[in-house]
Amino acid sequence: MAAYTRSMICVISMIERHAFLTTRSCVTVESKRYVRGLRRKPVRVLFPENETGKVIKAPQIQSDEPKIQRETRGRIISAATEHHEEKNSVRTRTDAQSATKHAFTATKNEVDGLRYERASPGDKRLARLVSVARSRTFRDHQGKILLEGRRLICDALDAGAKPQTVFFSTVDRLRELPLDKLRRATLVKVKFEDIKLWSDVVAPQGVIAIFSRPDPSRLNFASKGHSVPLSLICDNIRDPGNLGTMLRCAAAAGCHNVLLTKGCVDVWEPKVLRAAMGAHFRLPIYPSLDWDDVENHLPKPVTVHVADSSGSPNRSREVEVNVSPEPSKAGDYGWVSTRPNRKNMEYEDYDSDLDSEDEGLSLPRVDTKLYYDSWAQSPTALVIGGETHGLSLEGVQLAEKTDGHRLFIPVVPDVDSLNSAMAASILLFEGRKQLLKLLQTSGKKRQCKAERQFP
Repeated sequence: MAAYTRSMICVISMIERHAFLTTRSCVTVESKRYVRGLRRKPVRVLFPENETGKVIKAPQIQSDEPKIQRETRGRIISAATEHHEEKNSVRTRTDAQSATKHAFTATKNEVDGLRYERASPGDKRLARLVSVARSRTFRDHQGKILLEGRRLICDALDAGAKPQTVFFSTVDRLRELPLDKLRRATLVKVKFEDIKLWSDVVAPQGVIAIFSRPDPSRLNFASKGHSVPLSLICDNIRDPGNLGTMLRCAAAAGCHNVLLTKGCVDVWEPKVLRAAMGAHFRLPIYPSLDWDDVENHLPKPVTVHVADSSGSPNRSREVEVNVSPEPSKAGDYGWVSTRPNRKNMEYEDYDSDLDSEDEGLSLPRVDTKLYYDSWAQSPTALVIGGETHGLSLEGVQLAEKTDGHRLFIPVVPDVDSLNSAMAASILLFEGRKQLLKLLQTSGKKRQCKAERQFP
């Protein structure tokens, strides 16, 4: 068919050329025809540039042109016109289908009016952000934290934390979050296999979020009205699980705030976040503080107590605790170091003849008290030291300065000291009980005084 069409085009071109060279008037014009132009659109005549102003009378085709050639020429022109119209129709139909598909995709990538993106197969944002967000250096410099799981993300959003990017595996997982608080966040839908690859838990929930590092002074804590004047000071807590458990206990006991010294593990470590179970967003937590800054975050006046894990070997029974002599050195406090800011410390028995760098060091004197005795009778702070490096000397000095005590939890003989998180939970709830009792007694006294003044 194509060969036949080309042959007919050549015949028509030769006929037209002969016709246009025939002189029917005073003007003779030779048309410039191209085969490719005939294929694209109907025939047109190109005139020389220097004769554009002349009135040219188009020559007529000889009347003796064979009828079959005229009919063939008409069929070819009609076929070309139909082909052009069909091509435009196909193009219009394709554009309409593309627009419909785009509108369907835009509607499909929305959840309750909230737009989200679909991660492409080569999208590295999840791997890059998750791996970098787990770096403490990045968290400190860039001010970003990583939260995983529906409950933890909801706690952060309820407290007023600002989300930046949320990765989710299914739309149902996204609907479990408060969508009205995700308007300014970037939502990215990824495969569950990708989340499982970069997740830090055994059974991931399918949702991970990057938040701006929150400022404790700007968060809204729902349990603030149930707090008591009790502060927890974490000193040299290096284990993430212990620190997270202590934060959880502090939130449950209604502590006013939690202060962390520079020797502690990063409070935004993923393991700390999981162990704390949302405690980061239930009470103010101030990390990486010097001891001067610790004092500035405490109320005035305040009494600071330190936790004693075991005391001396002769303090295994309560009767011996009550009659024990005054401590001779800071090392007798169990989790206490006699040398500040030194790593890999070993606790040795005190010897007054020691030469050394400790010579001339004024060691604090702090009395011992059983944990269930009355020790929380005013705004109170409790210092818990780590099991490896122990309390710093500055913590014990602060207890001596504020007339505090070292609190002792008795255990049966031949049993090692309690875990630091367990000791913190016992002491915090005992302190809460004593403070609530004090507040109730003070309230009754004020009520009785008011009744006497206004009978």
